[in-house]
Amino acid sequence: MKFPRRRFLRLASGAVALPAVSRIARAQVYPLRPITIVVPFPAGGSTDVIGRILAEKMRASLGQTIIIENVGAAGGSIGVGRVARAAPDGYTLDIGQWDTHVANGATYPLSYNLQNDFEPIALISSNPFLILARKALPADDLKGLIAWLKANPDNGSAAMPTAGSHVAGILFQKETGTRFQFVPYRGGGPAMQDLVAGQIDMLIVQAAIALPQVRAGAIKVFATTAKSRFGAAPDIPTVDEAGLPGLHISGWFALYAPKGTPKIIIDKLNSAVVDALADKSVRARLADLGQEIPPREQQTPEALGTFTKAEIKKWWPIIKAAGIKAQ
Repeated sequence: MKFPRRRFLRLASGAVALPAVSRIARAQVYPLRPITIVVPFPAGGSTDVIGRILAEKMRASLGQTIIIENVGAAGGSIGVGRVARAAPDGYTLDIGQWDTHVANGATYPLSYNLQNDFEPIALISSNPFLILARKALPADDLKGLIAWLKANPDNGSAAMPTAGSHVAGILFQKETGTRFQFVPYRGGGPAMQDLVAGQIDMLIVQAAIALPQVRAGAIKVFATTAKSRFGAAPDIPTVDEAGLPGLHISGWFALYAPKGTPKIIIDKLNSAVVDALADKSVRARLADLGQEIPPREQQTPEALGTFTKAEIKKWWPIIKAAGIKAQ
């Protein structure tokens, strides 16, 4: 059967438009099935705990199950890479942080681009790092820790669960003139377990993973890397007060989607995060982990995009100048 030319062209143009129309239609009714949030670290760490708190509340807003998938190893770069390669349909997300979306770009040979391969959704929270040691280590303050490390060059050990811990440890060594061995871990949870057990001497890590053990008295805490006292634990001195001025590092957590995810889906996900962060129970649970929730105007996708680029611009030169590489 022969088609008139005009009719043929109309049919052909309609066929070309179908995929685009279909994508728009799917985005408008999103989500139709469970959503996966990839946590790029093992279960039990701060990223995992915060991801689960957020997912629990987002389920109600989105009306769909949210599955947490732990994909650890290589400082979180493997899990983040899984999201970078996922379909941009809003069903595979990444709860990233300072380590995975800033430091890793300067320390690991990544197969993806942190600045170009993700769509920002929302900044979740932030917290400083804490300088910690095993309970039996013979030091009562930060100056005592530095003195012990100097008296035992290359004999001390520091857990290295993330790129952030490694960066903080290298900067600590440079500022104090100390030398100690870095011991790689798959995540903050396993590193904290060994610190509590006395298998490792020290750890510099985001406060979220450490506060429960600090409050229980299971480990020693010497300082926070914040410029001012930490609201969740105001008795912990800052590095400036403790004798190591200028070692300021803050960690943060944020939600990202693969590049090309439709804006309507990003907006729906952002609304779900904003609703979760406004919930009293979520705020209380995050506060208990030492998390500071950003103001509403800093919770937009645009604000997270600007913030991530600024963090990369600030930290990549510092990390590269220090010669820090993945181990």
